[in-house]
Amino acid sequence: MKFCFGDIVVVEKSLIGVIVKCWTDKTYEVYVRIYNSIKAYEEQGIERYMVRHKYLDEEELEYQYNAVNGL
Repeated sequence: MKFCFGDIVVVEKSLIGVIVKCWTDKTYEVYVRIYNSIKAYEEQGIERYMVRHKYLDEEELEYQYNAVNGL
C-alpha cells in the first residue's frame, strides 16, 4: 500500500482529502473536504498532498506536479 490512514491526499486532480480506510485491493476511502463526504478511490487516482487549501489553483497544480515528478 502506498498510503495509510490519516494521510492527506489530492484526488480528482485538485481536491484535498484524508485517507479514512485502506483496502487490500489498493482502494482507499477518502474524506473529501469540499464534498463533506467519503468517496472511494483507486490508488492510481490519488497523489500525496503538498500544499494547504481545499482545492489547488493553477499555480499550486503546477507545484504539485513538479514535486511529485521531481522537477
